[in-house]
Amino acid sequence: MTTEISASFKDKFIVFYDGECGFCNHWVQWILERDKRDKFLFSSLQSGFGQKFLNERNLPNQIFDTLYLWKPQSFYLTKYQAILKIATELGGIYALASVGKIVPDFLGNQFYNFISRNRKKLAASQCFLPDAEQRKKFIE
Repeated sequence: MTTEISASFKDKFIVFYDGECGFCNHWVQWILERDKRDKFLFSSLQSGFGQKFLNERNLPNQIFDTLYLWKPQSFYLTKYQAILKIATELGGIYALASVGKIVPDFLGNQFYNFISRNRKKLAASQCFLPDAEQRKKFIE
């Protein structure tokens, strides 16, 4: 059984993030503001939907230090590769991040892990309040 997803979501990318991390919430807001082509939806890893995604793939479901990008019925990416794909899908100047593909995954992920370990020091806990239109992009 796979995570059930509405047919209207099949062409979207779903970003799974630590919903209790101010740093992570900052980047969700950053993506929302730049998602001009309406490609992304969001779900915290702590939500029922996020937990189902993790459990179905036998991924850690109590440690939320990894960003996941899921294209339903296609693939999911983690950490550095997820960031590169998000930037590429945002397009425009952000697509230039695709040059990051020349960096080996293990190095990109080491950098990601360093940031992840220190993310709570990098941004104060802040409460992101999406507007009504942005709320439509969140899956509980």
